Amino acid sequence: MNKKVRMYGLTIGVVFVLIWAQFGRIVEPYNPFQTNMMNQSLPPSLRHLCGTDNLGRDVFSRILEGAHISLYTALLIVTISFLLGTCFGILSGFLGGMLDALFVKITLIFQAFPSFILAIAVAGILGPGLVNGVISLCAVYWTTYAKLSRSLVLTLKEEPYIKAARVCGATKFAIAVRYLLPNCISVLVVTAALDVGNVIISMAGLSFLGLGAQRPTSEWGVMMSEAKNYIQMSPWMMITPGIALLCVVLIFNLWADTLRDVVEEHAG
Repeated sequence: MNKKVRMYGLTIGVVFVLIWAQFGRIVEPYNPFQTNMMNQSLPPSLRHLCGTDNLGRDVFSRILEGAHISLYTALLIVTISFLLGTCFGILSGFLGGMLDALFVKITLIFQAFPSFILAIAVAGILGPGLVNGVISLCAVYWTTYAKLSRSLVLTLKEEPYIKAARVCGATKFAIAVRYLLPNCISVLVVTAALDVGNVIISMAGLSFLGLGAQRPTSEWGVMMSEAKNYIQMSPWMMITPGIALLCVVLIFNLWADTLRDVVEEHAG
């Protein structure tokens, strides 16, 4: 399949997922938080498409509700990490000196630990909660953009047009904004797109361990955490949010891979 056709198709898929996450709650057939012990642990049917959980809550409605939290929390984490890491990386690479040396040591400290283990450690120190989960994952992912943007700037700042800008009297801020950032942005955006799926899984993992979103939130990791004690009696409680998580991550990963191929082909 042509790369552009695949890109258009996957972009439509990503837009659909974003719309689903934003407006899916409007079409929820039931209140996702209302318990009904008369409907406890019902299997999937036309009335309850994904069954009900141990408290009688409609699982499909909870999946629709949780999409908003799971997806937009991940996008928030990627955006914060992108902005912080890019700003620090460009400043460090362009200014150099002691600032750059200190920055390199800080990033090495953060990257010395496996990313998810570090996120668990930070979340454990801060305490459970969605906000603390966001902070812990931002503390992990910002280094990716910082290190990448720094390496790109170290290469670009020796280019003739950067030297010409300096000779013409352009300020450091102007050089960074007008010349360095535009030439780094495509690679950084592709990296951000590739990170969305990883962040969704990481956030779900923290919530599953009790360090991210908390009950009665319908975040997908929380739903699977609640379902683990009922997996033999009511497997749909675990399987259905897992399928939703798999599909969303797969769409974003395929889209990001295609975007990377298109950017590389255009750059080449």
